Amino acid sequence: MAETYEVIVVGGGFAGVEAATKLGRVGVRTLLVDVHGYHQFQPLLYQLATAQIGVSELARPLRSIFRNQPSVRVLTARVAAVDPAGRTITLTDGTVYEADDALIVACGAEANFFDTPGARENAYPLYSATDATRLGSKLVALLDQADKDNGQKPMNVAVVGAGPTGVETAGAIADAINYVVPKLFVGDLAKRCSVALVDMVDRTLGGFSKKSQAYAASRLVERGVRLKLGSAVTEVRPDGLSFADGATMDADLVIWAGGLKAGPLLRESGMPQGRGGRIDVAKDLTVPGYEGVYVLGDAANITDDRDERLPQLGSVAKQSGAWAARNILAQRAGRPTEPFGYKDRGYMAMIGRGSAVAELGRSRRLVRGPGAFLVWLAVHLALLSGASQKARALVSWIFAYLSHSRQHVFVGSPEQADVQGSDRPAA
Repeated sequence: MAETYEVIVVGGGFAGVEAATKLGRVGVRTLLVDVHGYHQFQPLLYQLATAQIGVSELARPLRSIFRNQPSVRVLTARVAAVDPAGRTITLTDGTVYEADDALIVACGAEANFFDTPGARENAYPLYSATDATRLGSKLVALLDQADKDNGQKPMNVAVVGAGPTGVETAGAIADAINYVVPKLFVGDLAKRCSVALVDMVDRTLGGFSKKSQAYAASRLVERGVRLKLGSAVTEVRPDGLSFADGATMDADLVIWAGGLKAGPLLRESGMPQGRGGRIDVAKDLTVPGYEGVYVLGDAANITDDRDERLPQLGSVAKQSGAWAARNILAQRAGRPTEPFGYKDRGYMAMIGRGSAVAELGRSRRLVRGPGAFLVWLAVHLALLSGASQKARALVSWIFAYLSHSRQHVFVGSPEQADVQGSDRPAA
């Protein structure tokens, strides 16, 4: 017989944690299931990969988050199946749990390689703390190998995908090459390192204004990042990339920031899938045809009050989690649910030390340069989970941006940096 809870939440990301927190505060018996025992702050994964911050800054134990909410049980386990009709979940060990009032599926997503030959085998995704530490270890291993060759061997990095993740990753690696590598390695190794940012579209930061796109491109080029835009990657080889226009590019390391798609848990759930394999939800974040079932965050296609599709952002996920909890409490009180009221605070992207773009609010008021850089730091510091995480991140940023040094290290062997071990979604 299945063990029952009033609400079950699958996934410990922004949406899942926010929903469970709101429900726990009013004593709703809630089960939160995640394959990891921690909540991770995904917008800063590229900084973990480039040693600007450490794991303890962006990851916080889930049990620590809910230590003062006894009605919320945290279970570290992988969910094998979701039955939306019965509002049940089944773990990989066969254990079944049933939700009396509501089932929230916020299991995140996985890298979308778009069936590109060699991408899954040879490219490094950046969607989890495990991905980030593996990528960071690989970067260090490549630099160490180049150093053994007395700086004669080049190190070429290619980042696939010119959206915010790709732009921020390319900029951070370029800053490390320009400012950190010359201090730590012999000879002219830094001059022999290169970073390229590639995308099938002809611009960076899709979804931002043309002014922001132009600013980002110019600042990346100033940092030495080579831009190859407007031609799709047709193959990821162990030694580089091939493109639809016939060009090739040498690369010792390929980082995949080319988009996300739903994981197998959603594909096998029977719920209606839309773009990217994500679940198309109703205005109140429920799944049409399944009473009391909510899908949130990167697992959902969510629209705003203008019927415009909302991007896969942490702010969307966090607000959707809070709104789902609000609707669940309304249903428990006999009141109707309400359409998701998203508060659009805009977009922002870090390009590197002292350079960022921010388009604030629904009016998209443009801020760029050092001002946007400070806004970016302040917003992300405020969004981090936990006072100790905020304090450590602030210290790390001061150290990294003022001294051009890195105080964090990666522990592991080159073999552990193998791309084959790429992390799976958190369900």
